[in-house]
Amino acid sequence: IPDSGHKYYLQFTTEDYKSGENAGSCLATVLYPKTKSPPVVTIKCMHTKDQKQIEEEDNRLYQKIRHQTKPIIGNNIPDSYGNIEPALEPVWALAVAGSSYIMWEKSAENLGYFMAQVKSVKQWIRKDDFTEFDYTVLLHEIPTQEIVSCHMRLTWLPGHPLKVKYFCASDNQGLEDGSGMESGSAAGVLNERGANF
Repeated sequence: IPDSGHKYYLQFTTEDYKSGENAGSCLATVLYPKTKSPPVVTIKCMHTKDQKQIEEEDNRLYQKIRHQTKPIIGNNIPDSYGNIEPALEPVWALAVAGSSYIMWEKSAENLGYFMAQVKSVKQWIRKDDFTEFDYTVLLHEIPTQEIVSCHMRLTWLPGHPLKVKYFCASDNQGLEDGSGMESGSAAGVLNERGANF
């Protein structure tokens, strides 16, 4: 598009985070503006699961987190062998979802990211129903092969948009808000052991 940038038309399928089963297909347009700003994305997806099933899976994930007897704390997820402790799978799933906001905002036409590892995570105990976590995530930058460290504070309640605030070590600006505008599912996140966005 003259004076605006390049626009791409995509058709792709998504996978269920846990089972690896086909979760649906999507059509999207992505415009990379000539200015240094996030891509403009328009997306429509047809899910193979119905909304009620997605909500039930989100609720199961939420209940696992809420029924911990003490705050969740973890490091190096996955470990150097690629393993994730079952007790830490819910916080990994939320990290994949939350880091996708960072990857979207930082990506450019010739620069992409995937989440390599959760370096650390700590749960905050809240008086309301929301769950809240502080993460340090490592993003793998392509094609530079650099590892970018980002601090991410994530707040989530099923049926509400995921709220993400973050700061990356390579950025010179303050804390950014990468929150979603729509209700999202933490259970249906695409994962390739480091979800490419």
